[in-house]
Amino acid sequence: MIPIEDASARKREIEEKLKQEQETLSFIRENMEKSDQLTKGMVSILSSFESRLMQLENSIIPVHKQTENLQRLQENVDKTLSCMDHVISYYHVAKDTDKIIKEGPTGRLDEYLACIAKIQKAVEYFQDNNPDSPELNTVKARFEKGKELLEAEFRSLLTRYSKPVPPILILDAIGVDEELEVQEVVVLEHLPEAVLQDIICISGWLVEYGRNQDFMNVYFQIRSSQLDRSIKGLKEHFRKNSASSGILYSPAVQTKRKDTPTKKAPKRPAGHDHDPRVKHLSDALTEKHGAAAGKDDVLDIEIDSYIHCISAFVKLAQSEYALLTEIIPEHHQKKTFDSLIQEALDNLMLEGDNIVLAARRAIMRHDYSAVLTIFPILRHLKQTKADFDTTLQGTAASTKNKLPTLITSMETVGAKALEEFADSIKNDPDKEYNMPKDGTVHELTSNAILFLQQLLDFQETAGAMLASQETSSSASSYSSEFSRRLLSTYICKVLGNLQLNLLSKSKVYEDTALSAIFLHNNYNYILKSLEKSELIQLVTVTQKKAEGSYRELIEQQVHMYQRSWLKVTEHLTDRNMPAFQPGAKLKDKERQVIKDKFKGFNDGLEELCKIQKVWAIPDKGQRDAIRQAQKRMVSEAYRNFLQRYANISFTKNPEKYNKYKPEQVEEMIERLFDTSA
Repeated sequence: MIPIEDASARKREIEEKLKQEQETLSFIRENMEKSDQLTKGMVSILSSFESRLMQLENSIIPVHKQTENLQRLQENVDKTLSCMDHVISYYHVAKDTDKIIKEGPTGRLDEYLACIAKIQKAVEYFQDNNPDSPELNTVKARFEKGKELLEAEFRSLLTRYSKPVPPILILDAIGVDEELEVQEVVVLEHLPEAVLQDIICISGWLVEYGRNQDFMNVYFQIRSSQLDRSIKGLKEHFRKNSASSGILYSPAVQTKRKDTPTKKAPKRPAGHDHDPRVKHLSDALTEKHGAAAGKDDVLDIEIDSYIHCISAFVKLAQSEYALLTEIIPEHHQKKTFDSLIQEALDNLMLEGDNIVLAARRAIMRHDYSAVLTIFPILRHLKQTKADFDTTLQGTAASTKNKLPTLITSMETVGAKALEEFADSIKNDPDKEYNMPKDGTVHELTSNAILFLQQLLDFQETAGAMLASQETSSSASSYSSEFSRRLLSTYICKVLGNLQLNLLSKSKVYEDTALSAIFLHNNYNYILKSLEKSELIQLVTVTQKKAEGSYRELIEQQVHMYQRSWLKVTEHLTDRNMPAFQPGAKLKDKERQVIKDKFKGFNDGLEELCKIQKVWAIPDKGQRDAIRQAQKRMVSEAYRNFLQRYANISFTKNPEKYNKYKPEQVEEMIERLFDTSA
């Protein structure tokens, strides 16, 4: 049961909470009423604002539409005015651009091209909108004038800045410095960069808008002239430099740089010291035979000069093509390049044809050494042919065929020279006055060997010459080995012809001993010359026993010579001697036989020594060997002879018959073949 006091307290607490809740409820009601009043006021305001906004909208929309129409009208007016200004500007283009067009594009190409563009647009406008207007003719004339001046500027820039490439730069470009591990690449700059860019810009405009290809003709004509002048300048520089400072360059034998002399300076022939008109190679070749001293040097210079010009043409043509590709449209590049190189190429080919012609003339007068001048040139042409073909790729067939045609001509005339030289060796006449009196080496032999030795430097070239004339199936499968065999066969043919001719010439001598010495000297000279050079290797390609054959021939002639002493030594034999006892008194007939033997020996010895003393054996080894063999043979027979008759009294004056001691006989033989004694 809850106490009364607690219940009373609990009741008061509840009443207090109830009173608080009532007060809160009363506060909420008051606020609700205020909120309702505020809401009603806001609704009233919004309703009033909506009403006013609708009124404003009804007033503004018509104004807005009217303003929009006015703005559109304004824009149309502005556009119309702008179009009018644009159209009017076309009528003023000729006047506005007159000054710039007349002054030309020099020094302000960009501004000039901008003026040309304005004129071009004016032309297009009048053609589309008013083709009958006089203004069209005016701007057309102005456009044509501008184009002409651009073409003139193109020509002017090319003419003004296109210069021949300096010879020293060309020599550096085609030279090879063997001391450098990495070769320097010499770039040939034909035009200043700024000028080149202007030319490219003008070319591009003429292609796109000018619709005129005349500038391409202008280009190849100007550049063609510079290419030809560069090569001619190199040729002239080469001659002057070679004659004055002794510096020669030869691409045929791996050139060095310009500061490395490779050859002594040749002396000019008399009468040419102040003559600027140095003869061309073909002239030098034509007049080589019988010319004054120094002509060979001039000819060497001309050969090297031509070889250099061939290399220079390839390098310069490649450089010209690289330049051309930047300026000329792609589909016109090959044709323009073909035209550009024609003059220089034709001049080189013409000089080559003249060389061939001069070689033919040399053959006609049997000057085969002069024909050798085409060998280094032909070798270089063939070495350069691959670069030629690459450089001329895309040109006309007639252009591509020029070098092969020249090579074929040189091979033909070279092969003809080789064959006729072989025939000339065989058919050289046996002229008594032309034979060496001392039996030494004949001029024909030395000339033949010299000619063959000169071929050693051009083995592939000479072999190819011979192969080019072959029509057999083996020639169709041409190889270096086939060429080498042909050259070996040719050399053996020349040597065979030489041997036959020498044998024939030896019969001119009345003395068979001198004939033997003559053949011995010539055979020995041939063998030694073969052994000292690579000729022996070439000969043995087809004649394995050639060396042994020559040694046998030499030995045969030694034996033939030794027979000449039989008429001396036959007096030392016992043949026809009567039998007699030592110490016995000889009959007059017997004494006379002994006297005749002594006299025959003495006279024969003196005669042979007198005759053979003026004969010559240039080879010291052979000379000493022949002397020693002869001394042994004669001295031994003479000593035996003296010993047999030492104790026999066959005369009262023994010193009259026993004139020489064995040592004196040996000394006399030792002086054989010694023209200085």
